[in-house]
Amino acid sequence: MSTLKIPLFPLHTVLFPGGVLPLRIFEARYLDMVSHCLRTGGDFGICLIREGNEVGEAATTHEVGTLATIIDWDQRSDGLLGIDVQGGQRFRLLSHEVLLNQRIEAVVELLADEPAIGLPEAQAYLAALLAQFIEQVGRPYNQMLTYYDSANWVGQRLAELLPMAHAQKQYLLELNDPLQRLETIEHVLKTLNVRS
Repeated sequence: MSTLKIPLFPLHTVLFPGGVLPLRIFEARYLDMVSHCLRTGGDFGICLIREGNEVGEAATTHEVGTLATIIDWDQRSDGLLGIDVQGGQRFRLLSHEVLLNQRIEAVVELLADEPAIGLPEAQAYLAALLAQFIEQVGRPYNQMLTYYDSANWVGQRLAELLPMAHAQKQYLLELNDPLQRLETIEHVLKTLNVRS
């Protein structure tokens, strides 16, 4: 069991391994966190908020989140700091401490990578659908390496892009079976009446 002590960034979004998430940073506590990560090359954790808000008092989060690595940053024209993060390994929250500035420091257990599985032929249409979504969405998806033959990658990207409740995305993050994730996504597509 490998553990780390990391700062947490509670959000109303789910970051999947390999995913890229643009963020605007404006609160002092997170500006300090990002500055520290940029100086040290360290990661922080992103967890879905269970209760509370992104600003103000520290929120309560789900137990499973994703390590985030800053891959790009810029000072935006509105004066805010913009960063792009990439999802790394998933983790389980073991303990946490809320600091005086309401930033959360956590001890996390890194979760094993899910098994790498090729995309089954019967679900190849999901890769075609994902390619259409990526073409429509553009940045940052059209700038990342693509793995349309991977059940893991296709499932994680569809989970990010499809309009689903946060709780459903969290469920998909917590799954350790790429094929089960794809089956769940197929069910979601049927309820959304989406066809490739």
